Amino acid sequence: MSKSCTLAVDAMGGDYGPSVTVPAALAILERHQDIRLVLVGDEATLTQALKTAGAGTDNRLTLQPATQVVDMDEAPSQALRYKKDSSMRVAIDQVKSGNADACVSAGNTGALMATARYVLKTLPGIDRPAICTTIPCLGGRFRMLDLGANVDCTAEHLFQFAVMGSVLVEASGDSEQPRVGLLNLGEEEIKGNDQVKQAAQLLQDSDLHYVGYVEGDRMFKNIADLVVCDGFTGNVALKSSEGVAAMISQYLREEFQRNLLTRAAAVVALPVLRALRRRLDPRNYNGASLLGLRGVVVKSHGGADQTAFEQALEKGVFEAREAIPHRIDERLGEVFAGERPA
Repeated sequence: MSKSCTLAVDAMGGDYGPSVTVPAALAILERHQDIRLVLVGDEATLTQALKTAGAGTDNRLTLQPATQVVDMDEAPSQALRYKKDSSMRVAIDQVKSGNADACVSAGNTGALMATARYVLKTLPGIDRPAICTTIPCLGGRFRMLDLGANVDCTAEHLFQFAVMGSVLVEASGDSEQPRVGLLNLGEEEIKGNDQVKQAAQLLQDSDLHYVGYVEGDRMFKNIADLVVCDGFTGNVALKSSEGVAAMISQYLREEFQRNLLTRAAAVVALPVLRALRRRLDPRNYNGASLLGLRGVVVKSHGGADQTAFEQALEKGVFEAREAIPHRIDERLGEVFAGERPA
């Protein structure tokens, strides 16, 4: 039997707010009979959104009032200082107080990271939280971190990311001994900056399954279950791959619409095209984990539709049930053999 859990949902966050978050929350409740949801936001707005969505009475769904909303372009420092009753802050507070096992938000990424770090704090031995997400590749999928939370990283930070990401991969059932690679500009040992070279040495000396450097194009060839990098590199790599995928999709549409013959070919190829779209649909991979915190926080893409936000909620359910922060804490204790800082 699955472990029951409670999710606090920042229902006002993202580009579309309650018009997306509320229907997605109702769909998750219908899908999982053993979870509870706390929708955080303006009570009147959420009540109307529930009515519009045709929600009935369900004691597994409660509303938690919040009078403020963090704007998508708001400075994290401003949100942290002046938006203490925002839907984002109140949702994270629910995790801090123990009223919820996870928080899910499509709001401002910088504000979410800053607020979560301030409220929940980092695990002992973790200097900085990192953003980790799932990316499709040949024959499966891999995880990648950091994706933007930490622009500059030391070798020790990269090693900490590897430990945290490995725990997440193990918990997902993808691999009992995750293959860990460092994103680099070449596979040769002489390639890379000092931080990457030093991180490689730390990984080689650890009991993690380190497979060496991974070049950008080889990430998608299923040679690593976890790809580690600093936030600047990771964010550029992720956005570049998303841009290439969108460009290829556009090219295919243009070519199939070129003339009557290519339109006929498109009809024949339609089943294949639909299958390809399903496999590459970014909505199926929505939801990034903020690893290293003393609680579960999942960041949804700000422009997520209902399908995509449901996936972010599913990740929140998974990480809460699997007690990912606790697992990371235990693993850190093994890695540092009791010598980690408090």
